[in-house]
Amino acid sequence: MELHRFFPYRLARLAETVSQATAQVYRERYSLTRDEWRVLAALHVLGEAKTTRVIEHTTLDKMRVSRALSRLEADGLVGRSADPEDRRGYLVRLLPPGATLFRKIVPMVQAREAFLLEALDPDERAVVDRALDKLQARAEQLRKQG
Repeated sequence: MELHRFFPYRLARLAETVSQATAQVYRERYSLTRDEWRVLAALHVLGEAKTTRVIEHTTLDKMRVSRALSRLEADGLVGRSADPEDRRGYLVRLLPPGATLFRKIVPMVQAREAFLLEALDPDERAVVDRALDKLQARAEQLRKQG
């Protein structure tokens, strides 16, 4: 097997390269880590949510989400309160400064996304989109099968 041709390896390399290139935007301008950005983006979509939901949405592990939330909370970007249904857990939400920061960053990361996708013509983009959906479904099937 040639590792550089192995699909999971190629996909992981692409994802990491794209993630690093995108992270430059919020790391250099706003001193956010990728984990903190993912948490902000998740909370933008989820609204107020249990920490476990944020973990699921970001695909980060519990410790990484906890660290990101602690930093974001210390910076006044997110709020945390006890979960009334589970006293061991928390409900988290974006605070107005966090929502403002998210809105500032979105156009910049979307510009990076647009630059990447400009390498493909519209038909290629549609093919990639469908292929990613199919591969995601298949990967989830494998994960469930164990």
